[in-house]
Amino acid sequence: MFDIKEELKKLPLQPGVYIMKDRYDTIIYVGKAIKLKNRVRQYFQNSANHMPKIKKMVTQITHFEYIVTDSELEALILECNLIKKHRPKYNSLLKDDKMYPYIKVMVDEAYPRILLTRKMVKDKAKYFGPYTNAGAAKETIEIIQKIWKVRSCNRNLPKDIGKERPCLNYHIQQCLAPCQGYVSSEDYKRIIDDVLVFLGGKYEKVIDILENKMNQASETLEFEKAAELRDQMRSVKSIAQKQKIINAAMQDQDVIAFAKAQDEALIQMFFVRNGKLIGKEHFHLNNVDDLSRKNVMTEFIKQFYSGTPYVPKELILQEEIDEANIIQAWLSDRRGQKVYIRVPRKGEKAKLVALAAQNAILTLNQFGEQLKREESRTKGALKQLTRMIGLDEDASRLEAFDISNTHGFEAVGSMVVFENGKPKRSDYRKFRIKTVKGPNDYASMEEVLTRRFKHALEEQKELLLKGLDAKYGKFTRLPDLILMDGGKGQVNIALSVLDTLGLSIPVCGMVKDNKHRTRGLYYQNVEIKLDKHSESFKLITRIQDEAHRFAIEYHRKLRSKSQVQSILDEIKGVGPKRRRALIEHFGSVEKIKKASVQDLLEVKNMNYKSAEAVFLFFNDNT
Repeated sequence: MFDIKEELKKLPLQPGVYIMKDRYDTIIYVGKAIKLKNRVRQYFQNSANHMPKIKKMVTQITHFEYIVTDSELEALILECNLIKKHRPKYNSLLKDDKMYPYIKVMVDEAYPRILLTRKMVKDKAKYFGPYTNAGAAKETIEIIQKIWKVRSCNRNLPKDIGKERPCLNYHIQQCLAPCQGYVSSEDYKRIIDDVLVFLGGKYEKVIDILENKMNQASETLEFEKAAELRDQMRSVKSIAQKQKIINAAMQDQDVIAFAKAQDEALIQMFFVRNGKLIGKEHFHLNNVDDLSRKNVMTEFIKQFYSGTPYVPKELILQEEIDEANIIQAWLSDRRGQKVYIRVPRKGEKAKLVALAAQNAILTLNQFGEQLKREESRTKGALKQLTRMIGLDEDASRLEAFDISNTHGFEAVGSMVVFENGKPKRSDYRKFRIKTVKGPNDYASMEEVLTRRFKHALEEQKELLLKGLDAKYGKFTRLPDLILMDGGKGQVNIALSVLDTLGLSIPVCGMVKDNKHRTRGLYYQNVEIKLDKHSESFKLITRIQDEAHRFAIEYHRKLRSKSQVQSILDEIKGVGPKRRRALIEHFGSVEKIKKASVQDLLEVKNMNYKSAEAVFLFFNDNT
């Protein structure tokens, strides 16, 4: 038994990270502290003047863990990583966890390739970006291939030179075919040097190079080549004109401002690379109603830069942040050189921040209604449902079960999970009925529920013995409400299983009308009518449809497999191994039907007698 008062006495006066957990062993909050003992004790002091959200969180904490670090900087890094991994309920969370594309030039290769990637690693390649628009990054690579005709294949050069014919790109004049040795490694690398200049944003230099080459081609009467170079030059000029010069110092900067409304903050970012504005992006941060503007900016900086591989030289912010020195040191370490955090009050940088703030307000107004609608159909619908049946307001996890079979053939069960009104597909489970023969939905449901909750109890014991967190189990997280596809009969089956296993979880039946449409809920021996225009009704309908869809899909899959097997089972002299080999080789029964004896002999473990038996089975018309 975890005694919070006693455990608080054991906390050290050292920096570290604390992890708050609820009765399900779920992480609900992660924080860091300069002195763990002082910080964690504050949550449990009666006199503490907590915000409503923190007060609510404290009532759910049943135990906590902590990790001691050597420094506050280490604690910051660990906190960011844990929040990103576990996404705790009471932390302010960045909704848009984007991985931006980069253009990667493999300069260490004999014939360098140019790739699109979403990861930056410490290798010998050169990276350009990030690009806020993947389409723009792809377009840039296509332009490079058209202008400089660099290769896009994965051939191992120079090892594979001459082994295969040149690809289509060579024939449409978009590759110099280094795979055939048509260009030397030295000449190819000189071309890559021009590409690097182009990607570095020095368009004027590239235009001068192309213009000189065009003039030389004209002087030697190579008019086709000159026209080609002219078109390339126009493409580069077009790209150059799209980018706005922001600073003459040619620096890399991120400009960050935000607008806040109730529980949401919309953060607007401008990405400046080599002094040019290359794009903008907005993000949503939730759970911010209790946070000051300073805290909002701090939370965003920590979460965004713990996930993005690139850190610019300078961050230009609308608001000051907490622990700016520590965060600056962390960002500098990530970048590999000094990073500066500025909060300008006048000058060009302040104007840029003001522009970002204006964009944030406009975007929040634009998406505000959309966010409210999404909130209404998910969390709002869940709150309606929990109030209607008298559940705890913090109930978030719903599990729905359904059975699918055709006259008892290949009966299957489905379990779908909704958290905070949204499907959580990673937790879906499907069950192939093992103990029930014939069409018996009640017995099938009893088997499914027994297996699901027995697994949970067994895993909880195993994890406890190993000293592991409950998150490592597939079934350990129990639902706040069980939804059965059916009425009184199915609900009673579920209650019986839970009683046998010693579990107490509310159970509702999702009742349908004669036209197989959702009608209401059966709960505690009473059918609750639902307003068909309410969000809770729509949520129940989505859950019921999803449980049915998931069961049907699995049932069809098993049924189709069984049908394939049953046809091949009828062929005398062809056992299980050869039947499996036939399917693996041909892929379908239709292709096996069309195969000749010679084709069949190519199948693994197939002899002439068996091949002839298969052929005659499908082709003997006597």
